[in-house]
Amino acid sequence: MKGHIPQETTSFVGRTAELARLDMALAHRRLITLTGPGGVGKTRLALRAAARASVGRVAVEVAAEQEPSADRRIGSAEDTDSSRFPDGTWWADLATLDSPHLLLATVSDAVDLADHSPRMPVEALCEWLADKRLLLVLDSCEHLIEACTHLVGELLTAAPGLTVLATSRRPLASAVEELIDVAPLSAEGQDALALFNQRVTGRLGHTPLAEPGAAEAAATICRRLEGIPLAIELAAAQVGPATVADIADRLGSRFDVLSRTGFVWPRRHQTLRTAIGWSHELCTPQERLLWARLSVFRGAFDLAAAEAVATGGPLRAADVAPTLERLVTQSVIIRTGTADDAASGAGHRERYRMLDTIREYGAEWLRELGESAATARRHADYFTGLARWADASWSSPGQLLGYRVIEDTHPDLRSALDHLLVHDPAQAAELAGLLVYFWTCCGHLKEARSYLERALELHTAQDRARARALTGLGATVTLQGDYALATEISAEVEAAAEAGGDQEERIAAACLTGLLGLLMGQPRKALDAVRAALGAAPGFAFDSPDRLRCNLVEVLSLTALGDFAEGRERALELREHCVRTGEVWTRSYLDYQLSVVALFSGAPTEAIGYARTMLESKRLIGDAFGIALGLDLLAAALAAEGRAEQAASVYGTGGAYWRSVGHPQRGAPELQLVRERCEETARAALGDQAYAAAYTQGSTAHGPTALAAALQPDNHTA
Repeated sequence: MKGHIPQETTSFVGRTAELARLDMALAHRRLITLTGPGGVGKTRLALRAAARASVGRVAVEVAAEQEPSADRRIGSAEDTDSSRFPDGTWWADLATLDSPHLLLATVSDAVDLADHSPRMPVEALCEWLADKRLLLVLDSCEHLIEACTHLVGELLTAAPGLTVLATSRRPLASAVEELIDVAPLSAEGQDALALFNQRVTGRLGHTPLAEPGAAEAAATICRRLEGIPLAIELAAAQVGPATVADIADRLGSRFDVLSRTGFVWPRRHQTLRTAIGWSHELCTPQERLLWARLSVFRGAFDLAAAEAVATGGPLRAADVAPTLERLVTQSVIIRTGTADDAASGAGHRERYRMLDTIREYGAEWLRELGESAATARRHADYFTGLARWADASWSSPGQLLGYRVIEDTHPDLRSALDHLLVHDPAQAAELAGLLVYFWTCCGHLKEARSYLERALELHTAQDRARARALTGLGATVTLQGDYALATEISAEVEAAAEAGGDQEERIAAACLTGLLGLLMGQPRKALDAVRAALGAAPGFAFDSPDRLRCNLVEVLSLTALGDFAEGRERALELREHCVRTGEVWTRSYLDYQLSVVALFSGAPTEAIGYARTMLESKRLIGDAFGIALGLDLLAAALAAEGRAEQAASVYGTGGAYWRSVGHPQRGAPELQLVRERCEETARAALGDQAYAAAYTQGSTAHGPTALAAALQPDNHTA
């Protein structure tokens, strides 16, 4: 299934009429906006509609009948309706953004565009979507209305096959927009009561509605809460410690008091605020304090992050875990699943998040407590520490886990940087510099460049943080192909390193010079730079990330210069170190070089093996640029071995990845001729028509699926 749709973690109740209308709208309109107050169920409705559009309405309904309340990812059946969106259904969560400056980056990430070019981001995104037929869901647009309206207008104009489904508390106010107001569940019907019952049963393992008077009390609760799903779920979370009848009585008393206070909010908003406020009042002081402090998180977080950010005063570190669990029980916090625990090596850790409306309430309470600034500072310090750990683990078995942690915490790293740019530019420069290699490899080049440029503009002191950020900016613009600017930055970095006399800064500067030289077709300059720096700085050859990267540049340069014997010898030596230490990124490029050497040496079978090993590593990291490089090399090796049809298909898959990174260059300059020669060989063996068919098959297949097929060792057909 093409696309990224979030996992549904609870059962879906009702909304039959809304789904039918939404199905019809998606078939005939290009922009549909689900509007309504917070907590009314806009996101859940959009999620279910997106799943239906992606895997087929019939398949979703059959799955729902077979397993109506399971925690699962929707959509495994064969699609009956997906021809409407053959290029997939993609989800962009805008609730993680504080401001519009990362809107383009977030939407680009959502549709798997990891553009490495220096073009304007909107141009790259428009070009990427121009020939596609897909559904893009923009969830939670209300705080970015103007920016979303402008972006959607640009995209719909550039991509005639694009359909956008937005959720927002306010319309986008577009001329082509169809508005669907999402009303609460019918408080007089069965849906609201079914939701209450399912949530209670899911927690307790049995239904309490069979008790005398419980069904009538539950119906009263649903009427009081006007069928608003989030309010009903919060009330359901109180069942257990109290009976359904007790909850109905307490809730009724609260509404009676509220009606005498003269609140002037819109009715539904007032009802939801009342339900949230009631849940807040039922919390202990510790639970309220944790709720407030956790509101600083923009994305999902784990217990370690919660302890680091929320501990202090009356809330001890040992109190955080049990208090967090109580908030989960009360539906204030949602458990989202597990992720690899990179820092502790404990295998997996549970992750949590807050719904927007709940987080907004907690943030208001945090401001009332006067703790917003202090909590944001602890948050920024924690994520800076996490980036330091990931950077220190670069040359170790923790590297791959570091990548995953950085990706998992992406929204909060952004939030930390935004805070530090205002309050501590020096630490902002440090954090941005620490993230460079992770973000560039994960496809966030434009984002890395933006943060680095902003941090360097604010932090002008000539210290280690600035030096690293400047070096990182040089690497970023080099990878974007902006060689003129990269040359200027490289010269500045070299001059600063020489003036400072720091050996490690000289090695980092040489690494940048070497990277720039390689991509500009100047391997001799690259080789001389890294050898001079390493020779002038005694120490173990691989004992820091920059030293390791300098040694890699040496290997790449030797191969580019045609010195295959020494290049292969040095590559094998360095590769052995990477295998022994569990380092992935450097090893992947060593496998690439060993494949190049084998291909030039007339050993295509060996070249195929190394290219596939390289691609396995790049797939683990999620490096789209590296995957594009590896696929071109694999295709050339397959063609050289006489497997023309598979070579053509892999060339097509590689072409799709090149388009996703927006890079005009197909690998190192010295490989271009052999690549073209191998492509011509495959075309001649198949004929133009068969070659074009195989190429198209590879280029139009779902990227991860096509990549997995290319990596199969016994896959002799496309």
